[in-house]
Order: sequence, then C-alpha cells, then structure tokens
Amino acid sequence: MWGVVPKNIWAPLTPPADDNTIELATRPYLVVTGDRVVLIEAGVGDRWESKWRGIYHLDGGRLEQQIRAAGFAPEDVTDAVASHAHWDHIGGWVVDRGNGPEPLLRNATHWLEADEVEQCLHNAHVRKGSYRPEDLAPLVERDAVRTFDRETEIVPGITVRPVGGHSDGISVVFVHDGAERAIFWADVVPTTHHVQPPYIMAYDTDVKRSYAARSALLAEAAEKRGSGSSTTTWTRPSRVEHDGQALRGRAGHRLITRQGAPRTAPGAPDNTDSQGVTENTEAPPAAATKSGVAPPQAAPVLCDS
Repeated sequence: MWGVVPKNIWAPLTPPADDNTIELATRPYLVVTGDRVVLIEAGVGDRWESKWRGIYHLDGGRLEQQIRAAGFAPEDVTDAVASHAHWDHIGGWVVDRGNGPEPLLRNATHWLEADEVEQCLHNAHVRKGSYRPEDLAPLVERDAVRTFDRETEIVPGITVRPVGGHSDGISVVFVHDGAERAIFWADVVPTTHHVQPPYIMAYDTDVKRSYAARSALLAEAAEKRGSGSSTTTWTRPSRVEHDGQALRGRAGHRLITRQGAPRTAPGAPDNTDSQGVTENTEAPPAAATKSGVAPPQAAPVLCDS
C-alpha cells in the first residue's frame, strides 16, 4: 500500500498487524437516481478458498445481504460500475450457489474500462495476480458488460473518467447533481493519507502516470472546494483541501443528496477507503430510505428521488 514510503512514516497512520498487513475495507455504494439503481464497486465477493482467506485476512462476501438490508433486491440494481477489474473491486459481481458462477446482479449492465476487461480475461501480464477471469467471464458470456475508453456519462448524473497508473484502465467515478459532485477515487487515492501525490502504492503499474493523474485530480478537487463542487469519499465523506503547505483529506463533509441529509459511514477505521486493496473486511454498502436518512450500520447513499 505504501511503496517506497518508509515504515516509520506510514505505520503510525495505518498500524500494521504482526504479519505487516493493514486493515482496509471495501465500501460499495448504491446511487439511486430516477429509475436507475447503480452499484459503485462490489468488493471481494465470497468465492474464496480458505487458503486465500487466510493469506489476505478476508472477512467479507456479504454484498447481497447488505443490498437487501438497504431495501433493494439484487435484481433491482440496473447498473454496476467498477473503477477497475482487480478482484477486490469486482469479486462481488459473481456468485456461486452450487451450480457454477453466475451474476449476482442478473438484470444489471456492468460497466468497465475496455483495457480492464481485456486484462482480466487474458491475464498473461505482470499484474495477473490482481485479476481473476472468473470474476468477469460469466458476465461477458451473458452480454452483461459494457465498456468505455474515455470520459463517459454511463447514466444521467454518473460519469467515469479513465486515468490509468494503478492499472492501465483504472477510472474515477463522479456522481454529480448540478454544481455538486462526489468523487469515488478507488485506488487512485486509496486512503485519506494518500492525498500526498508521492505516496504511491507498490501495486501501481505505471508510477509516473499514477503520480501525474493523482496530482491533477487532487488539484482539481482542491481548487473546486470553494464552490462545494468536489467531495471525496473514503471512510466517511471528506473534502480535499490545501492548507498552504500540503493537500489534506478533511473528513466530516456531507455527500450530496437532494434531501440534503448528512451522510456518514460508520464501522471502518480512519485509514480505510471507498475502495482500496482489501486485506481484511468488506464494509456494508449503501442503504437508502425515502426520508433520506440512512439507517444504522449503513454506509452513505446518494439518492435522487
């Protein structure tokens, strides 16, 4: 997670376990906009042998239960978008109920950047361990995947922008409503501590591209802070600010909703992200209510209804 950053700098920020792993959470979000129910990211899923659960300290795979707890069924989800195709971001798209892999969101269109689809399905490359073809192949076979290769509004109010760096096709997801905008950074800025552009993960395949993309996006987010148009989401809604010396991820801001209800995301440590490299737990996805108030134990929801 920290690349060349010395441990005496990162350990106080993200305290490691005895085996040098750190606790991070995947945090899917539901966005309800008009007649669309959109899932942003999907977490690790539950198709893991005990060996790998032990190596990665996985404690997740509850996406379906959490979608239902939010008041929806998996078949209600109309669209699913992932920042990239690493297994900790799309693993939850596919389930195995004993008859082989099948889509969890059987009525959804699944959105991915085109290079990510190619690298996941034909993963004879340097980062092949980060992709599992079985996370995507059942969806491709059912013609349930749509791709993009440039900034694209996939549904009204939700735009994806490929930036590269961490992986060839990693993209950030924007949810916008008039002048307000939420940015789902994924592994472009995996934790609030990574708002410093030189803090680059060892996972990133192209360090120069990663640095350039992050620097530009963070500067854009900080610049637009005054108009309230750029909100970031990690453990809880945060806003990128520049304090005169360095960029900071300042928590405590609300996610945009038509109801204007404040949104906070309980249950995950401050060093977790909206979607990071998962080593421990899968946090609950978003929950929505008509009143605009998220029920207990629910992560944020963006609701346009």
